[in-house]
Amino acid sequence: MAGLSWLRCGVARASKTSKAKTAARAPRRFSPLRWLLRWAFRGAVLVLVALLIWVSWFAVMNPGATPYMRAESARLGALDYQWVRLDDVAPAMALSAVAAEDANFCSHWGFDMAAIRLALEEGRARGASTISQQVVKNVFLWQGRSWWRKALEAGITPLVETIWSKRRILEMYLNIAEFDEGVFGVDAAAHHYFGIGPDALSATQAARLAAILPNPKERSASRPSDFVRRRANAIRDGAATIQSDGRAACFAG
Repeated sequence: MAGLSWLRCGVARASKTSKAKTAARAPRRFSPLRWLLRWAFRGAVLVLVALLIWVSWFAVMNPGATPYMRAESARLGALDYQWVRLDDVAPAMALSAVAAEDANFCSHWGFDMAAIRLALEEGRARGASTISQQVVKNVFLWQGRSWWRKALEAGITPLVETIWSKRRILEMYLNIAEFDEGVFGVDAAAHHYFGIGPDALSATQAARLAAILPNPKERSASRPSDFVRRRANAIRDGAATIQSDGRAACFAG
């Protein structure tokens, strides 16, 4: 009897094991939501990897032209543009650009929260966009004010700040900024307005170039209006201030 009982227990265990294996081999019921989430995650990872490669590429390689520059080239037929290293630009130009556009450039991580709060309080449309954000918009994205573009800008800007140096960000900014119709970059601007190279720019000339931004098609650095003169004087003072108080330390050569 004992032998028969042991045999029955063995058969029962074997039956349970067989059922468990059968259940394990049974195909999982298809779930559209699970499938969608899995592929959405994989797609997000691929996009992030591609974006990291793209941002890292421009950390060392210079862009031939930005999307906006290509659009202007197609419209005008040609551009006045020549890339120049930041080392070959007068220090006054870098100081003026930062003083004019982003005085806290060295201390923020891509977004100037104090400037953003002030812009919101005053209801201003412009004034909170940092140099880093402007570089991201011009190098990686397109012109416009859509929420979709702003969301992409907000996502890419921290990556640029993490991977690029501050000097690289400023170098990119000075080389892709528009200074007149069809005139892009500080090298072309220096020759266009003053007939000199960017390394020879004086503090006053650099301040005037910074003063015509962000409306270079309506302002002139060589024939400045009263507004441009006043703005240039303020920028020149601001450049001296950020140089003396240490706010230019991250890009000073």
